[in-house]
Amino acid sequence: MQKNQPSVLRAWAMYDWANSAHNLVITSAIFPAYFASITKGNNGMINFFGWSVKNSILFSYAVSCAFLMVVILHPLLSGLADFTGRKKQFMRFFVYLGAFSTIILSFTTQNNVVFSLFWFSLSLIGYSGSLVFYNAYLPEIATEDKFDYLSAKGYMLGYVGSVLLMLQNLTMIEMPSFYGNISNAFACQLSFLLVGIWWFVFGEYTLQNLPSNRTQISTNWWKESKMKLKSTYAQIQKNKSIRLFLIGFFFYNMGLQTVMYIAAIFAEVELKIPESNLIITILLIQLLAIFGAYSFAFLSRKMSNVNALKIGVFLWIFICIAGYFITSDSFYFLAICIGFVMGGIQSLSRSTFTKLMPVTDNKSSYFSMYEVVDKFGTVLGTFSFGLIEHFSGNVRNSIAFLVVYFLIGFIFLLRIKNTQIKL
Repeated sequence: MQKNQPSVLRAWAMYDWANSAHNLVITSAIFPAYFASITKGNNGMINFFGWSVKNSILFSYAVSCAFLMVVILHPLLSGLADFTGRKKQFMRFFVYLGAFSTIILSFTTQNNVVFSLFWFSLSLIGYSGSLVFYNAYLPEIATEDKFDYLSAKGYMLGYVGSVLLMLQNLTMIEMPSFYGNISNAFACQLSFLLVGIWWFVFGEYTLQNLPSNRTQISTNWWKESKMKLKSTYAQIQKNKSIRLFLIGFFFYNMGLQTVMYIAAIFAEVELKIPESNLIITILLIQLLAIFGAYSFAFLSRKMSNVNALKIGVFLWIFICIAGYFITSDSFYFLAICIGFVMGGIQSLSRSTFTKLMPVTDNKSSYFSMYEVVDKFGTVLGTFSFGLIEHFSGNVRNSIAFLVVYFLIGFIFLLRIKNTQIKL
């Protein structure tokens, strides 16, 4: 396969444009705010099959359950994708699953919140599942000197595309007179519908332009896929740098992903940030994340990927400490800091792992390991966040505990000797 073809690189980066609207509108902004709004009655308590659970806790558990499914399914599926050469077909399945589930969310009302959480979880599975195979294309279509900036370009397109759609959705919520005086609830539901359509249309553009892998048919495909997965795991165990990176990534990403998935509902429920202010703030975070992604790519060129990651994780420690004492007034300043560091850490983590990977045909399996570490961290992070709040009765204790995750991740990054991973 010829690498660095402009049309292929452009199509690959455009998938971030396609799916990031889900990450912004559904995961971070409008859906959490809408969910908090329609469940605020009865002091935010929800009847979950006979159990009375607080809305913020149930939301965090829904995220945990979704990513637990990802952790269980994807290692075997990625091995199967590598063995059969059907990476694109697997990616297409998860794109369609995520987009369709997001469209179903447009039917969410206060009478079916448990139903909506089910489809929300499925949309997260589709989102995460597609990324396993999407990321695995990076070393196939580009040379190593392109990894950092192509990864940053993908995140940049994702932030820009999601902001554009978010602005459209925001006009429906804030200026309903332009849309026939629609209700706030209908504007939110229409936003979910548009995100699903957006994801499907632009995701299809990526799928049409990415190269297809060769097909390998065998009657023992299940056994072969498990053997390929075991082989990948054994190779990772022998590579100290990649092993230390994945452990460090597991911990610092646990804290990062928890902040991403819980921040909006925390701001809505705990800090009483008005919905319109919250959405605008999240838009600002997206724009700052673009600057952060390119800034950390620049740092990686000057001081290596691992050293740049150390700086980012160290900043996250201070952000979480500040988060414990946060008020509605300081929320906006802290959001600015989060936006800058968030974009840099996400982009650089993906490209660093790609550089650490050996030359191999098991790219999907390697990135499945990366995604399993990512999503298992999200499972534990969001679950522990809800659990600490549940037993302590104070959500700020959950925020303070995130410092532990970032600190452990930082320690493992310090142990990586192969820090000279540059462009």
